[in-house]
Amino acid sequence: MALVSVDAYGDSRADYWPTWRGPDATGVAANGNPPLTWSETENIKWKVKLPGDGTSSPIVWADRIFFQAAIKTDKKGTPAAPEAQNSGGSASRRRPFHGGKTPTNVYKFVLVCVDRKNGKLLWQKTVREELPHEGHHPTHGFASYSPVTDGKHVWASFGSRGVHCYDIEGNHIWSRDLGKLRAKMMFGEGSSPALASDALIVVMDHEGDSFIYALSKKTGQTIWKKGRDEVTSWATPVAVEVDRKIQVIVNAMKFVRSYDLKTGGLVWQCSGQTGNVIPSPVVGFGKVFCTSGFRGSTLQAIELGRTGDLSGSDAISWQVNEATPYAPSPLLYGDKIYVCSVNKAIISCYQARTGKANFVKQRLEEMGDIYASPVGAANRIYFVGRNGVCQVIKQAEDFQVLATNTLDDKFDASPAIVGDELFLKGKTHLYCIAKPREKR
Repeated sequence: MALVSVDAYGDSRADYWPTWRGPDATGVAANGNPPLTWSETENIKWKVKLPGDGTSSPIVWADRIFFQAAIKTDKKGTPAAPEAQNSGGSASRRRPFHGGKTPTNVYKFVLVCVDRKNGKLLWQKTVREELPHEGHHPTHGFASYSPVTDGKHVWASFGSRGVHCYDIEGNHIWSRDLGKLRAKMMFGEGSSPALASDALIVVMDHEGDSFIYALSKKTGQTIWKKGRDEVTSWATPVAVEVDRKIQVIVNAMKFVRSYDLKTGGLVWQCSGQTGNVIPSPVVGFGKVFCTSGFRGSTLQAIELGRTGDLSGSDAISWQVNEATPYAPSPLLYGDKIYVCSVNKAIISCYQARTGKANFVKQRLEEMGDIYASPVGAANRIYFVGRNGVCQVIKQAEDFQVLATNTLDDKFDASPAIVGDELFLKGKTHLYCIAKPREKR
């Protein structure tokens, strides 16, 4: 069993960060070795101001960094009613909408490419300019999706604002409008697309009729589309090869589901997650690890190679029901899986094969809340707090804090690691953290 990456990315994927969770969608840069320490005056290769707003995480290929943003304009408008979704789910049972404030300003939704060497803008493309039909959670935004690349093209989903493909020079290839989403309580959108062989996988879970699409990455045409009996979720799908067939696994509230990439047929499903599912699955050791932490806690290790309804069965290799994450995705590093408790800087570590606890609920001081997912490299794990504090722990069975670093920004986007460089995208600035060349 292996993560799907060779056909989608080519042989150079391990050297870059082509998705928001890295080359193998585990959060790990196997070839990375970024600095252990930094500050506003130490180990900052460059720092550039960001256009617009959004928690989109950066991705990196060769000398280019890509991310998405929403730029508020001075133009005013009146929101239109959301488009109806006519098939797939059960819209009649959905709860009423309330919460986020509906905007009155038009936004530009942009895909951005900057130079990895110096942070300078290479190109910026407006994929859509419109008035959003509904608002978002105060800590969310209109650009929480992260793009994905294969080194030749880059794909960006803006959800209700469509899915778009550009080549790495910024030339437009195709766009698809998949309809409007109605997020729970107007919390906002954010399930990023995933590449699997020649398909781009897009999940549209919301309070209307929910779907999963497999689109041709070359043309944007629909390969298959399947209805999903799900409410709003924000998890990014992951693709894995099992018994010579590729499956696409999606974490969500009612079921974790696995689909056959070729046909879209349901391979298996497993219940047990909490509400408001945000963390994305990670795969390793013949299992998929799925977690959630809103009004409950669960971390399930589900064995791959099974079929049917696996709920409550022995296909659940092990399970934890305390101190699991709400927003951050888990990190699978070596034979260990690391999770936060809800959105707090409280960390637990388990043996991936057995579920045996290495340590549970160890607090990272000074950090406050965490939205960003942790990343790993060089036997170190990097946790980035919303308050600008990043703490680094050792990749080990015991809890060891190696360093505490602070920057003058707020961080919700997840980091990216490529080689000796760590990329941190804050609310206002994008940082490249690296030692000066003579000190490397």
